[in-house]
Amino acid sequence: MNEPAPNPATSPAAPLPDALDPGTLQLRDIHLPEPISWWPLAPGWWITLAVIILVIAAVFIARKIYLGKQLRRDINTELELIKQQYQQLENKPQLARALSILLRRANISYYPESSIAGLTGEQWLQHLDRTNARPTADLVFQSETGKVLLSAPYLPDDAELDFDAGKLIGLCESWLTSAHNKTQVASR
Repeated sequence: MNEPAPNPATSPAAPLPDALDPGTLQLRDIHLPEPISWWPLAPGWWITLAVIILVIAAVFIARKIYLGKQLRRDINTELELIKQQYQQLENKPQLARALSILLRRANISYYPESSIAGLTGEQWLQHLDRTNARPTADLVFQSETGKVLLSAPYLPDDAELDFDAGKLIGLCESWLTSAHNKTQVASR
């Protein structure tokens, strides 16, 4: 009835047709594909690389802008402290001394290559007027108000000075808050 199929492993070797004979087939060894090269990069890697470069450039530029404005922030903070101190104490010699020192420090920071640190007297006031980007007719350093800056740093705190403190603050504030290029200024 049902006879089992003959087992090829146990049956005597039957001759193979010529089409299946390994000796007559022209077979070649298996050739593996070339290994995947790291170059050229896939588009995803190019995009990732571009994003990384853009982020680094943005951080560098933002840091440069932040540090570039640090001097202006420090000067404005110092100026506000001087104003607050004057409102509390109403000491005119101390106000004039603090403003003179702040102007000198800001000048040296804005113009480090020039020889402004050695300027005194009228030359100092001329330099301040020349570098003030927002001068007005009544607010110049070579006025009576501005000339207070020449002697005030050397006066004691209890000295009597007669000047308009509001005008002096406004004059110094106009110079300190104006735009300054950090370039060399020829001092005369």
